[in-house]
Amino acid sequence: MLKESSMDTLDCQKDEQIPVCWERCIRCLHTQVEKSEDGRLIYTGNLARAVFGVKCFSYSTSMISLAVLPYIFAQSNIIFGSLPLQVLFYGIIGSFTLITPALLHFVTKGYVIRLYHEATTDTYKAITYNVVLLEKSTVFHQNDVKIPSSAHLFTTFYAKTKSLLVNPGLFPNPEDYDHLMGYDKPFTFDMEETSEKKQVKDEK
Repeated sequence: MLKESSMDTLDCQKDEQIPVCWERCIRCLHTQVEKSEDGRLIYTGNLARAVFGVKCFSYSTSMISLAVLPYIFAQSNIIFGSLPLQVLFYGIIGSFTLITPALLHFVTKGYVIRLYHEATTDTYKAITYNVVLLEKSTVFHQNDVKIPSSAHLFTTFYAKTKSLLVNPGLFPNPEDYDHLMGYDKPFTFDMEETSEKKQVKDEK
């Protein structure tokens, strides 16, 4: 009987300890979410790893090319006798070493890998990659968002003067995208301004 009672007490203690552990974990996670300074995560780019991998590969090949260049320069007179062949060879190496990484950075510098929204201040924080593949944050207000007048291949909107690229289909909540772009604002047509413009035109 003593053994059974002791076993029952142990089982009761275990049953009491498990919910306590869960409660602590939930509290820790809840406090971490509340302490997030970036705001609520509303967007995650699905090409972030691909962009990072392609740029890493391009930078690594450029570094290898720069390391091998002294040896190539020493052997170029032996391998390529004529000057036009040397110019063509150096041009190809230079394009892979310098132009390709610069072009990749120009194309992907505005690609947003994460986007946070702070509802209290209506500000956004866009995370992109800089030249050295470190995360760069751009903080802007919703009023700073400007939609380009014509369609751009690598620009969805402008945050002040910085062009940013997002995929509207990757927003878990479509309302977040509508609010970001200002589509949820009521459409107002100012009749007074149009009438004033007409009066000015008539006077001219």
